Amino acid sequence: MSALLQHREIQRREILKVASSWHGPLTYCAAAMAVLALASALGLVVDGRTLMGQGVWLKPFKFAVSFGLYAITLAWMIGQVGRWRRTLWWLGTVAVAGFVCPEIAAITFQAARGVPSHFNFSTGLDETVFMIMGGAAYLGWLMTFAMGIFLVTQRRVDRAMAWAIPLGLVISLAGMSVGYLMTAPTPDQAHDLADGLSLATIGAHSVGAPDGGASMPVTGWETGAGDLRVAHFVGLHALQVLPLLAMGLRLLSRRLPVLASAATRTALVIVAAFGYAGLTGLVLWQAQRGQALVNPDALTLQAAAVLVGLVSAGAAVILAVSARRATGSQPRTSAGW
Repeated sequence: MSALLQHREIQRREILKVASSWHGPLTYCAAAMAVLALASALGLVVDGRTLMGQGVWLKPFKFAVSFGLYAITLAWMIGQVGRWRRTLWWLGTVAVAGFVCPEIAAITFQAARGVPSHFNFSTGLDETVFMIMGGAAYLGWLMTFAMGIFLVTQRRVDRAMAWAIPLGLVISLAGMSVGYLMTAPTPDQAHDLADGLSLATIGAHSVGAPDGGASMPVTGWETGAGDLRVAHFVGLHALQVLPLLAMGLRLLSRRLPVLASAATRTALVIVAAFGYAGLTGLVLWQAQRGQALVNPDALTLQAAAVLVGLVSAGAAVILAVSARRATGSQPRTSAGW
């Protein structure tokens, strides 16, 4: 019994040691986002107010989940570094204080008031709130870029992860940049501004129709027009998807000899990054043509088929070469007679 207790105590200390190595402010931020997501989900149930056909608490819920994933991923990444640890700690802390907190606070504040948080120039207060969000987004992009530079310089034993982190960061930054496309005036808004009109809304996430049309559940993405938020979401979360893929391949390598080689896993991660970047570009191109995600035309489907074909072919070639090498490296045995 004492041996079992001792073993559990050792495990507990190891868990605490790993947890303590993670970036503290980002970890606490992720926990706060989890609480906000739960509170927003409750708000969707008990608060019947709607905005553009959706519950007022849907946007805080979505952003809390997204920011939570962003924070916990970077907290883990910073916890793995051996160099530039203090610099990364400060960059992560500035990202929490200057990016996540102001933006999620602004979104939640506007949701509580029952007014739009994005593109809202109705009053001086609304314009100020949106300007704060815009400044926070710029700072977040810069901090993520800076952290990416220092994270890329780290030495890593796992080559697949060494590629997954920088590639995920690059695609994530590209996904974040899609948000800036939404702040530009639409053609109709630009015409009105040129005529000297004062507008209550400047910018939009929809292409080909006004914001607030029929939408998908949970995501709120438009079903009758193009929606730039799709590419924004897909690209942004490469930061989680590619490192998780590298982890998964490493775990599978214990059971699948074809994945035993680090070179094979690395090549698969690179192919997956190519496919993920292609997917981000594809849904952005689709949205910019005023086409809803759920209603792709023949041209979009053909492009998607080409992308899937290239990624599948690349992965198949890598696995075939790895299997051939694994077979060729096995020692020959006698026939037994």
